[in-house]
Amino acid sequence: MGTEHPPARQSTIDDLGTPLIDVTFVVVDLETTGRSPSEAGITEIGAVKVRGGERLGEFSTLVNPGTPIPAFISVLTGITDAMVATAPRIGEALASFLEFSRDCVFVAHNAPFDISFLQAACTGTGQAWPSARVVDTVRLARHVVTREEAPNRKLGTLARLFGSPVAPDHRALTDARATVDVLHALLDRVGNLGVTSLEELTTFTSEVPAATRRKRHLADSLPHAPGVYVFSDDAGRPLYVGTSVDIRTRVRGYFTASEQRSRMAEMVRLAHTVTPIVCATPLEARVRELRLIAEHSPRYNRRSRFPDRVPWVKLTVETFPRLSVVRRVADDGAVYLGPFGSAAQADLAVEALHETFPLRRCTRRLPRRPDPSAEACQLAEMGRCGAPCAGGKDADGYAATVEQARQAIVSDPQPVLDALLARAGALAAAERFEEAAVERDRLLAFVRAAARLQRLLPVTASPELVAASPTGDGGWEFVHVRHGRLVGTTISSPGADPRPVVEALRATSEQVTPRPRPLGAASAEETEQILDWLEGAGVRLVELDGELSQPVRGAVRARDRLDRPRADPAPAGPGPGRSGVGSPRSAAPPTTPDPGRSS
Repeated sequence: MGTEHPPARQSTIDDLGTPLIDVTFVVVDLETTGRSPSEAGITEIGAVKVRGGERLGEFSTLVNPGTPIPAFISVLTGITDAMVATAPRIGEALASFLEFSRDCVFVAHNAPFDISFLQAACTGTGQAWPSARVVDTVRLARHVVTREEAPNRKLGTLARLFGSPVAPDHRALTDARATVDVLHALLDRVGNLGVTSLEELTTFTSEVPAATRRKRHLADSLPHAPGVYVFSDDAGRPLYVGTSVDIRTRVRGYFTASEQRSRMAEMVRLAHTVTPIVCATPLEARVRELRLIAEHSPRYNRRSRFPDRVPWVKLTVETFPRLSVVRRVADDGAVYLGPFGSAAQADLAVEALHETFPLRRCTRRLPRRPDPSAEACQLAEMGRCGAPCAGGKDADGYAATVEQARQAIVSDPQPVLDALLARAGALAAAERFEEAAVERDRLLAFVRAAARLQRLLPVTASPELVAASPTGDGGWEFVHVRHGRLVGTTISSPGADPRPVVEALRATSEQVTPRPRPLGAASAEETEQILDWLEGAGVRLVELDGELSQPVRGAVRARDRLDRPRADPAPAGPGPGRSGVGSPRSAAPPTTPDPGRSS
């Protein structure tokens, strides 16, 4: 999309997952006076700290539970009241254990039991429970140890199966040591299945269909880089298009239990290949995703599949114009409102305008001079139609009404707000709440569409726009836009003179032919992605052929007020909005590494 991409580089360890070899585990086992933490206490804590197959340390302490130990527990564990009489109470013991296990991942055999007792002890002693991940060796074993190998998943059974030199004996440290050997054996098994990170391990214990897990190899050759990925079937037909800051890590997630969408599980079963498209910038990735979805209409993408079929509301070009919901923007000089997400939303916006302005609703073409014998409809009798068909308004008088509606769409929605808010308030005062809600829905549909249109118009009308955003390392991310379409993007090196980069970008960017206003040269979604980027912190305008502005009394402010009434303390009346005009070629080439002025 304009220029050569920089080499892919790893951003953070969180993007890639934490390799299991780098994870520090604390394998813990408890002995207690009973089975429920609400009724029993801890008598012993044993733990072993391991990383990369090596044992880093051990922790062991008896605990005075503050109550007599039941006889059958003493028989089972060998721990008696006399043994714990001088042992620390749970508050002291727990504090020492939490310090020993700081920043570690907890492991336990039947983890819900041990972890529930530790959490209850934290609550009882007022200590904070760490937000650490937990691995349960029982659940892990259920997925990699067959019934033919072991009749059950008890710790002693698994320790014998895996050849542990430690025999569990219901003492905390001994059982923790045996659990370490079981853990390492289980990690070897899941490693053979492609589980190499902590994130994959913690999701592996949930059910993942074997057919899905076998597809993990599709991610093996993908890059650790930002961009777009395309799942395709065995005939090469795209099934799904997505974006990620790390393509390989994101695609691997589709083959684990972290992916909960049944629709995606079905897609993965059909997938035969995954194609990566590395992108220079996140904005380029989002735009490429939209274009690929529009081009191929993958059946597992729900949004953005048919950008040319979205509904618009058209204020027609006739002697007596009317409102019409259409699926195509023509080069006919008409005013268009939208685009809308659905025809139902477009219908609500039409109703909002009809509630405000007495525009005709009949669909037949009317002559400039009305038929004196024609009878006005009921809407005209109710004062909700100008009745040009029966001479209620002549062409000039009706044109004034049409102009008011046009202004409401393109610059000032206040008449629509006043009319519908007044009607909704009157209905609510009469306790006709359902009807009031209808008026609210009509108003929101209109204002949101008008705000969308008013944001799009300046950018789609601008023949050229170049902007820059700091990358954080002294470089700049440059974006080149023509008539609302991203035609080029690149990144400059830290500290480099940005002027040659900008000139090279402009020289190599795509040439475009704009479509009828307000479409520009791209889909509305693509232009909105660009607008969101332009409005980001630190973005600077470098070149502008055209102007960027919003109406002072425009719909964007009204939309924000309606969508977030509690967060916006501004009064309901008109007030200052965003207003900024750039002259053609207004920004001269910079003489410093700063690529332009703040937009």
